[in-house]
Amino acid sequence: MTRKKRLLSRTMMALLLSLTLSACGGQQATESSDTVQQSSETQQSSEEAEQSESSSASSEQSDAGSQESDTNQSAEATDPEEFVYNVKEFEIPDNEGIRMVQNMKIGWNLGNSFDAIDCNLADEMKYESAWCGANATPELFAELKKAGFNTVRIPVSWHNHLSDKSAYTISQPWLDRVKEVVGYALDQDMYVIVNIHHDNSKQFIYPSNEYRDQSVEYVKRIWTQLAEAFRDYDEKVLFAGLNEPRLVGHNNEWWIDANNQDCKDAIAIINELNQLFVDTVRASGGNNASRYLICPGYDASPDGATNEGFVFPTDPVDNDHHIILSVHAYTPYNFALESPGVDHWSSKKATDVSNMVGFMNKIYNAYIQNGTPVIIDEFGAMEKNGNTYARTDFAGCFIANAKARGISCIWWDNNVTKGNGERFGIIDRKTLEWQFPEIVENMMKQFE
Repeated sequence: MTRKKRLLSRTMMALLLSLTLSACGGQQATESSDTVQQSSETQQSSEEAEQSESSSASSEQSDAGSQESDTNQSAEATDPEEFVYNVKEFEIPDNEGIRMVQNMKIGWNLGNSFDAIDCNLADEMKYESAWCGANATPELFAELKKAGFNTVRIPVSWHNHLSDKSAYTISQPWLDRVKEVVGYALDQDMYVIVNIHHDNSKQFIYPSNEYRDQSVEYVKRIWTQLAEAFRDYDEKVLFAGLNEPRLVGHNNEWWIDANNQDCKDAIAIINELNQLFVDTVRASGGNNASRYLICPGYDASPDGATNEGFVFPTDPVDNDHHIILSVHAYTPYNFALESPGVDHWSSKKATDVSNMVGFMNKIYNAYIQNGTPVIIDEFGAMEKNGNTYARTDFAGCFIANAKARGISCIWWDNNVTKGNGERFGIIDRKTLEWQFPEIVENMMKQFE
């Protein structure tokens, strides 16, 4: 989809959901990732709000007073030491998968880099910088590690890099460059995730009955090649089979209607594609027999993973929980992603906190307490009107609540820090200067 169509779709969806469901929903423009929060995720029950138990002692102040305070705080200098979150500790099962996720700690997305698509460039290698304006370097990864990040997710789109399109054969130079950047992370002793990213279309992956066979073939061919390429890499390399699989362009692209047959079919096909991904990687042998694999539900939303039609894939090898659930969460949507939305958020407001963590309770109840590891491999809050204080507070509170439930998180960074677009960038990839060091420091503080 073009950027104009994406923005129009987001606007129409937000209007539709606000009128019909009294909730928030939408999607990101090309500058960021394609993520939306389901309407039901932002309408949390009082029971879930009580379960989160995460707000400061001043949460009893009025909403109006809190919002006024947030606005004033946006312009203040931000000291991460002032943020203290009283978070309930949840019981976390002990198994290899959950320990693995906890060891990954806090991560960072190399967004708008290898995931750039359809740029009509004669030199395919220029795609890496087409959207973000910079190539990845060893120095960037060293700076990330120095700041405390322990995981890097490398979103990769493959369909513009096929030497044989009929056989879905990956271009060797493109694959070699991906492997080179994976090496940058491994050189820093970091975990690294490789995926299929913006290949969601009717030409490649589209979870409908009409395009089911094509989708199966594409997923199988791409992951057969990637499994072979990384077969001998150790467990520091993880695979994520799909990114936000969904019915692109459909009325239900970003939210599930349980009574819609297209949605039911899409969920069933995503179940099939997840299992195909797992089986394909496991069958390749070597270290892939026990490699940690990451799988999402419909559009990688919490609702996509908790609806009654979703079936989490099974591992054909007797591993100890080596399949991880992927969730994306720009929640609450009106603060984290919507434009213009709102620029204020405060951990001192119980409603702000419950709107943020309510979905975590659903995921904890459905997965973590039953032993299934979970990673939020995209989250963040875009810059709005200089609201660094609110974003710093949000990021720290998000990390604290996720950690208490056994979830690790990966910040979405698209290298956009100012101007137009979705400003999720926190480090300048050319100068290696942190643009919002307060956000990073507060996240790291909460994971100590």
